[in-house]
Amino acid sequence: MSRRHVQVVLGLVAGVLAAVPVPAAHAVPVQLDCSVPSLVAAINAANSSPGPDRIRLARKCTYKLTAPDPVNPGNGLPVITSEITIDGRGATISRDEHGSKTPRFRILFVGRTGNLTLTRTTISGGFATDCPAFPDPPGLACGGGISNAGTMKVNRSKFVGNTARSDLFAQGGAIDNPGTATVTDTEVTGNHVIYSGGSAGGLAAGGAIANDGPLTVTGSQLTGNTATVTADTESVAFGAALISFARTTVENTVISKNRSYAPGGTARAAVSNGILEPDRLIVTGGAISDNTSDAPHGLAQGGGIANNALMTVTKVKISGNRAVADHGTARGGGIRVGPFGTLDLTDSHITGNEARAGSGTAEGGGIDNPEGGTLTAKRNEVLRNTATATDRTARGGGLYHAGGTTGLGTTTLEKNTVKDNRAGDGGGIFKASGTLTLNGDVVRDNHPNNCSPAGAVPGCTG
Repeated sequence: MSRRHVQVVLGLVAGVLAAVPVPAAHAVPVQLDCSVPSLVAAINAANSSPGPDRIRLARKCTYKLTAPDPVNPGNGLPVITSEITIDGRGATISRDEHGSKTPRFRILFVGRTGNLTLTRTTISGGFATDCPAFPDPPGLACGGGISNAGTMKVNRSKFVGNTARSDLFAQGGAIDNPGTATVTDTEVTGNHVIYSGGSAGGLAAGGAIANDGPLTVTGSQLTGNTATVTADTESVAFGAALISFARTTVENTVISKNRSYAPGGTARAAVSNGILEPDRLIVTGGAISDNTSDAPHGLAQGGGIANNALMTVTKVKISGNRAVADHGTARGGGIRVGPFGTLDLTDSHITGNEARAGSGTAEGGGIDNPEGGTLTAKRNEVLRNTATATDRTARGGGLYHAGGTTGLGTTTLEKNTVKDNRAGDGGGIFKASGTLTLNGDVVRDNHPNNCSPAGAVPGCTG
C-alpha cells in the first residue's frame, strides 16, 4: 500500500470517526464490548493515533462480520496500518458464513506500515477474493484469514475454516505472508486453498500458510488443511499445510492430516517449497505425519515433504504419509527431492510412509530422489516404508534414487538405518542411475531385497 493510499484511507476513516463515537486510543488497553462496530471503531482509532495501541476484545465473544470494510472491501475489518495489539481473550472474529447475503472477504489485512500482534484469538470463515500485496495480475486470491504485508506476530491463536479460492492462482488458505511474521503456539486447522478455474496450469498453494516471508512457526499445529485443483486441468495442488517461497523456519510443530488433491494433475506434499528459492526452508523437531498427496491419473510427489530448493530437516518424525496416484505415478511417500532440490536430512525418523499407484508406477516409499537433486542423509532411521503398484512398477521401498536427465543427481548416506521396507524391487534401496554412496549405513531385512539392481550400490548386499 502506498503512502498516498494510506493517507486517503485515513482521511475517509476520519470522516467516519466524526460521525460515530469511538474509544480514544491510549497507551493503556482499550476494552471493547461484544460488538463489531466497537471493534471497527477501535482499529480506526488506533490507526489514526501515534504510538502503539492495545485492544482487548470481550472475553469469549464472537465478532461476526456480515459486511466488508467499505474502504477496502476485500477485508472484513479496516486495514492495519499502525502498531496494534489485539488481545482476544478467547474471542472469535468470523465472517458470517451462514448469512445468505454475506459477501466473501478475508478477516484482516496488515498493510506495509502495519505491525499487528494477535493473541488468544480465533480467526474463522474468512474467504479471500483478492491478493492485496500482489495486485497484479488481477485474479489472485491470497490469505483467507489474514494477509500480512507488514509485520505480524500471532500467539496462542486459532485459524479455522478459512479459504482462498481463485480461477487463476490461490495461496494461503488461512495465512498469506509476504511480510515478516512469527506464528507461535497456534492451531491452523480445516482451512482450504482452491484453484477453481477450467484452464490448464492453475495453482493452489498453502492450504494453511503461504510464505513469501520471512516466517517463523514455533510450537504450533497445522492439521486437516487442503489444497485442491479442478479435475483434469493438469493443474498443481501443493503445500496443503505450508508452501515456502522465502526464508521459512518451522520449529517443534506438528503438521498432520493435510491433503493435496489433484485428479489428472500434480499433487505435491503437505510441506513444499519453491523452485530455485535463494533462502532455505528449515524444519527442526516436531512431526510431519499422516498427510496425503492424491493425484488419480496424475502425479503425486511427496506425501510429507516435497523439496525443490534448499531445505534442512533435523530431528523430525516423518511418518504415515502417503503419495497416492491410482493409474498414475506416485513418488516419495515420505519425502520427495526435486531436480533443483538440495536436502540435508539429519537425525530424523522416516517411518511407515507409502508410495502407492494402483495400476501405475510407485517409487520411493520413504524417500525419493529421482531427477537430479542432492540428498545428504545422516543418522536417520528409514523403517517400514512401502512402494506398491498392482500391475506395473514399484521400486525403492526405503529409498529410490536416479540421476535425472543430467545424471548428476547424488544421494550421500552416512550412518543411517534402512530396515524392514518393502517394494516390488529394491525393498531397501533402488538405484536407477546417478551417484549413491553408503558410509557406515545399516541396510537389512528389507523385502524382497536390500538393494537393486545387484551391485548398483557398493557396500549393500542381498
